[in-house]
Amino acid sequence: MILIKWRDLDTLISEADVVLEVVEARNPIATRCRIVENMVKRKGKDLVVVLNKCDLVPMRICRAWVEYLRSVEGLTAICFSSKIRETRRDLKKLIKSFSTTNPTLVAVVGYPKVGKSSLINALKGKNSASTSPYPGSPGYTKVSQRYKIAPGIYLIDTPGVIPVHSDDIELQIRARPIEKIGNPVILASKLILYIIENNRYAFKEAYGIDSTEPIEILESLAKHRGWFVGKDKELNISEAAKAIIRDYLRGRIRMYIQPPSTGAQTSL
Repeated sequence: MILIKWRDLDTLISEADVVLEVVEARNPIATRCRIVENMVKRKGKDLVVVLNKCDLVPMRICRAWVEYLRSVEGLTAICFSSKIRETRRDLKKLIKSFSTTNPTLVAVVGYPKVGKSSLINALKGKNSASTSPYPGSPGYTKVSQRYKIAPGIYLIDTPGVIPVHSDDIELQIRARPIEKIGNPVILASKLILYIIENNRYAFKEAYGIDSTEPIEILESLAKHRGWFVGKDKELNISEAAKAIIRDYLRGRIRMYIQPPSTGAQTSL
């Protein structure tokens, strides 16, 4: 995982005309970065909040979030999924509506594991080719590339994600590679409670597990998968914890947050 330095991020936003902030459609508020949004605002750049992985939530929920962000916070937002062709078309159309210069440069930013890479690849297309290296700070000149995504519109593809500095469970599970999490059981237990709060049937749907107690869920999953450790064949709940974090990030455990205007955090 490559983290972008704040000064390089500041330079990137300065050079861009439009900034796409990629967030999770399942929980847009928790996966937003207010520091980045304030940077964009101070520099007078156009910001689009992209509610990515919208295929993991009902479309009415994603559209409700778009309306909430527009009416309550004055932000331009759009539903997107690399799996849904119409959303790719709609995003490119929205970017074109902000194009007032030639060329128009589009930067993509976001926290880890929100789907930034899949969005970039969808915009670039399979047959895209990079142009000259993007002239910016020495911190990322050698690795940044421009890709033409429409006539006169170029995507700045800069490896690196926003560093996480938050205790929010949504960001903590994204802060580092799963294999490097110090105590996955503690983190997974918090995630389990968070998921159940928003979908009490999530683990029944995903694994056929009826319990709503974190340790019981971890033990049941480890037993079902045949994960044991040591001579005494103790249940490997650490491996189960990693699996649950991984499955949630991949969208295999169904859960989403509703916008306040529609009754936030109600059961699915």
